[in-house]
Amino acid sequence: MTSGNPLRDPADRRLPRIAGPSGLVIFGVTGDLSRKKLMPAVYDLANRGLLPPGFSLVGFARRDWEDEDFAQVVHDAVKEHSRTPFREEVWQQLSQGMRFVQGTFDDDEAFERLRATIEDLDKAQGTGGNFAFYLSVPPKSFPVVIQQLKKHQLAEQTGGSWRRAVIEKPFGHDLKSAEELNAIVHEVFAPDQVFRIDHYLGKETVQNILALRFANQMFEPIWNRSFVDHVQITMAEDIGIGGRAGYYDGIGAARDVIQNHLLQLLALTAMEEPASFDAAALAAEKEKVLGAVRLPKDLGASTVRGQYAAGWQGGEKVIGYLEEEGIDKKSKTDTYAAIKLEIDNRRWAGVPFYLRTGKRLGRRVTEIAVVFQRAPHSPFDTTATEELGQNAVVIRVQPDEGVTVRFGSKVPGTSMEIRDVSMDFAYGESFTESSPEAYERLILDVLLGDANLFPRTEEVELSWKILDPIEEYWDTHGTPAQYPSGTWGPAEADEMLARDGRSWRRP
Repeated sequence: MTSGNPLRDPADRRLPRIAGPSGLVIFGVTGDLSRKKLMPAVYDLANRGLLPPGFSLVGFARRDWEDEDFAQVVHDAVKEHSRTPFREEVWQQLSQGMRFVQGTFDDDEAFERLRATIEDLDKAQGTGGNFAFYLSVPPKSFPVVIQQLKKHQLAEQTGGSWRRAVIEKPFGHDLKSAEELNAIVHEVFAPDQVFRIDHYLGKETVQNILALRFANQMFEPIWNRSFVDHVQITMAEDIGIGGRAGYYDGIGAARDVIQNHLLQLLALTAMEEPASFDAAALAAEKEKVLGAVRLPKDLGASTVRGQYAAGWQGGEKVIGYLEEEGIDKKSKTDTYAAIKLEIDNRRWAGVPFYLRTGKRLGRRVTEIAVVFQRAPHSPFDTTATEELGQNAVVIRVQPDEGVTVRFGSKVPGTSMEIRDVSMDFAYGESFTESSPEAYERLILDVLLGDANLFPRTEEVELSWKILDPIEEYWDTHGTPAQYPSGTWGPAEADEMLARDGRSWRRP
């Protein structure tokens, strides 16, 4: 049989990738992220047959639980939040590899128990010494957990086995703290052992940016300054901060979303074609783009921060940010941020990239809109094209995953009248299989050692170099503009684009 046969060819990407012998240790296993995302994702992977039979899941937390108590917590989380149907036989096999270690992060005895638990699982489940440590913990706890892993030889790779660290955002709160965190992590784990989770990069639609651009001939020839007028990248939420006052106040929208999610989307939208889709080639192109990003000289005219005030959301009266429980009445934390950036390279010179994010906006949506220059309209009368906008390719990341192409078409009738029409591609209508959750893809990639969807140290630090001057400017210039909940942000953000002769899309 030839090597091209899909049943035999290991390079055939149509075949499912299945993790080898391995286990996952979750620190902070009692938190919301673990309960709503991580544990259900592990079950969904098992249900899809993508985990090895002896896969092991170890929880580490302060709760005084036995292994059975932990298994019940996982069971309840899976029942409530998993994407795939619950199957008893899958659960029974998965639960055999579940263990719980009780302790605090500074408890040496607890980490010795963790080491013993892992050694026991190697024998009982055949995990082969291969474990990923998922730090689902507050950033202030990263250093102590990392140092404990080193102290108790849990990060050591011996006899062909592997150990990996998975770190959730935020990766610091500015460049200096990010550099310090990276130094601590890399003192214990080599760069290829570290996986920084940005769950947006695990979304199918984000990965589809690469397919849209580089697998099709029709887009890439016009994906440049000769044809593109500007790019808008939006991540809007219709919820407030909920019970996250302790985390959110002092962090804000720009640090929480722009530094990671939106700058990663910008990099994928603007980067050159990589030599391949392996981690090093992808990261190299993203780093080139982020290194070429330039801030406008006048940050006052090219950045906006805001706070949501009381208003109406979904037919309900809601309170403003400063009235939320746990928020200082004098807080200057931004719940809305909009910035204008330019990319100083041959492809994008002179094309502005507008990034915005906010809470309590009109609706929940994340999208990338590449807006093209207006056609000269030479053969048409002005009246024929007065209702025609600009052509655009809109990549919808969530919630209605897909792509919309907006272009002009003649209105039926005897006169020549042109109006905008849209052509839609929707994932849910074009494919029978539902998209996996981002954490399914990312956890599987960690177990496989595939780092192409994980930001590297250089990307993180370049992103902070972009955002830090903006945050420093905001710290010394005024207070956030107020905007009513349920609207699309402060008027100052509309004025920012109006000065450039442009306007925000209303998704």
